[in-house]
Parts: sequence; C-alpha cells; structure tokens
Amino acid sequence: MVKSGYPVILRLDGKIVVVVGGGKVAERKVNGLLESGANVVVVSPEATDEIRRLSCEGRIIWKQKSFTGSDIADAFLIFAATNSREINQLIQESAGARQLVTVVDDPDGSNFHVPAHVQRGSLSIAISTGGASPTLASQIREQLEQQFDDSYEGYLDFLASKRKWILREVANPTLKRKLLKSIVSQEFLTSDHREEDFIQLYESICKETHNSN
Repeated sequence: MVKSGYPVILRLDGKIVVVVGGGKVAERKVNGLLESGANVVVVSPEATDEIRRLSCEGRIIWKQKSFTGSDIADAFLIFAATNSREINQLIQESAGARQLVTVVDDPDGSNFHVPAHVQRGSLSIAISTGGASPTLASQIREQLEQQFDDSYEGYLDFLASKRKWILREVANPTLKRKLLKSIVSQEFLTSDHREEDFIQLYESICKETHNSN
C-alpha cells in the first residue's frame, strides 16, 4: 500500500526559509514564498535577474556564496533547488532531524513537497498527484482557475467578515446556523450588493425564526 502525504497549510510569517540555488526553479520558489510572509534567504554564487532585484529591494537576503551546512542552521523550511544532484544531496544530509527539506530532483527523498495550487484571496486549493504526474496536476489547476475566478477573493472577504459578525452578535443558535449556511450561496457570490442583500436576509430569517417560535 502506497502511503499518501498529509496535507497541511503552513503559516510561514516570520519564519526563515532557505532556498539553495539561484536559477529559474529557485526563482519560482522564492516568488511563491514571498506571498507567505516568510523571511527568504537565497544561497547561491549566481542568481537570476529577478532574484538579484528582490535582493536589491531588500525583500530577500541573497548570500552570494557556495552552500555550507551553516547556511541552513536556523531554517524552518529548506528548498534544495540547485542543478547539482551532489549539492542537493549534501543539503539534505546537512539538515537537522526537525527541519523540513524538499529536493527538486529527488521527490522521494524529500519530506515535503509543494503542490500545484490555486489562490483566490483566502481561498487556497492544492492539487497533488503524489509525484505521479505533475502535468496532470497543472491541468487540474488550470481547470480550477477557471472555475474559481477572481470574484472569489472579494466573496471570501465578505464571508469572513459576516461570519465574525454572526458569531459575535447573533445569540439564537438556530438563527446563527441559518445565516451561516445561507450566505454560502451562488446569489451572494455573484451579487453586486452583498451588504444590502445580507441585511434583507437577516431580517427575513429573523422573522421566520420568530414566527416559528
């Protein structure tokens, strides 16, 4: 029986994440990590123009040097993204028992990997084939990007705001449950007047709940 990975969403804000390598693969990892709020450190003698630019802007730290074990001593996550299998293996061997390492050319030897994903504000959808077919994962991601378009970003902000309000302000458990269920609908997703629609919904459900009692 093949063991599957355990999916998680990591909060990396303020965490040190080291990317060893300065090519296009490393560049993609760096750009993805910057969205998480991680403190990104790149270790590589050479780097792409994008990595150099991010370093000049102070958004990442670029150590312009060859890798040594001390480079990852304080890392929470480690990306071995060089074009040398020997160096990637050395990075893996240099990591501590409690450090998470992914090796770009050795998925089976990594203890985590980054799935293809769709991000729409607070909505995050991850797709993984367990390494069986990254191409299929990319195709599924493209399908999901069309299904869950940019409108979901504002909709998720609305849902988060209203959920907090309902939990804080609505004492009646039946009313609370109905409201939380009703705002998750196509009508609210496509509405241009969500606040007004919510007020109407609230008044309507309040009346129904009162009459049923």
